[in-house]
Amino acid sequence: MSLFDIIFLAIALAMDCFTVSIVSGVIHHTQLTAPSKAEAKNSQLRMAFLFGFFQAMMPLLGWLGTSYFCQYLEAIDHWIAFSLLAFIGGKMIKESFDDDEEQHFNPSLLRTQLLLAIATSIDALAVGISFACTGYNTISQLTLPLWIIGLVSFLFSLLGFYLGRHFGASITRRLKPELFGGIILVGIGIKILISHIFSL
Repeated sequence: MSLFDIIFLAIALAMDCFTVSIVSGVIHHTQLTAPSKAEAKNSQLRMAFLFGFFQAMMPLLGWLGTSYFCQYLEAIDHWIAFSLLAFIGGKMIKESFDDDEEQHFNPSLLRTQLLLAIATSIDALAVGISFACTGYNTISQLTLPLWIIGLVSFLFSLLGFYLGRHFGASITRRLKPELFGGIILVGIGIKILISHIFSL
């Protein structure tokens, strides 16, 4: 793959992270108790780091496991991603109809960010398999592509979170943030599921 191919691939992989980060930024801004600037920045950086880290690590795992477990995992990875996103999204949709006093979905929690990072990066396992099939034979050859994938996802996540926090007011006037976010997450899960089913 050329450098441009890798960059475009990294951007494509970052789109789910970007979308989820926008949703998280909207919810963070409208639903949670106003955090300090330092707390908001830490939450934003941690989410972006986790998204970038898992987007970079999943292709590596796919590449490492190409000869063994990936042939089995590839058959169910889209179901895993769909299940995680549908679970989180469904929970958000349900909570959007609860009383305001109820505890709501919190994108600042580490466990929530980990679940989102894993769910949005599982389909990147297939990228590792494609690396193995296109001549990437050593980890040193993978270093640059993985760094680019991780960095692009990190930057897109930061941008998405920023946009959600600062420009999400127009969304929340029309739709509850948690309902909007839940629909988006379930939609991403369905998109992953359908894309894998039709690629068979």
